[in-house]
Amino acid sequence: MTKDKIILKGMSFYGYHGTSEIERRKGQRYYIDIEMIVDLEKAGRSDELSKTLDYKQACVLVKKIQGGKKYRLLEALAEDTAGALLDKFKEIHDITVKVRKPRPPVGGLIEYAEIEINRMQKPDKAWGSKIR
Repeated sequence: MTKDKIILKGMSFYGYHGTSEIERRKGQRYYIDIEMIVDLEKAGRSDELSKTLDYKQACVLVKKIQGGKKYRLLEALAEDTAGALLDKFKEIHDITVKVRKPRPPVGGLIEYAEIEINRMQKPDKAWGSKIR
């Protein structure tokens, strides 16, 4: 299996995610990192966009998912993000999604809370994410 990667680092969004009423009402900045294992050999040899995953389209999809609803958990946002990207881009073998919330309201000083999930392409069935 290939070890080639496309990495989208530090995508920044303003969202209304969280379990507290104030987080869901006022919102805050969130950061999302995506690492996708994709075979990049054909693209590297041809220099053609059609031979690779168009990461502009991936960014547009992540933005749509992030703004599509208010998530209570970062885990759910990450899961929908991974599922939607795997559904849309069948060339992704494996994906890692990190979602970071700066200064979460945990009753103390903390730089950020971050979750990280890793999912693999399931060729026999769709992920079933509701957002496309």
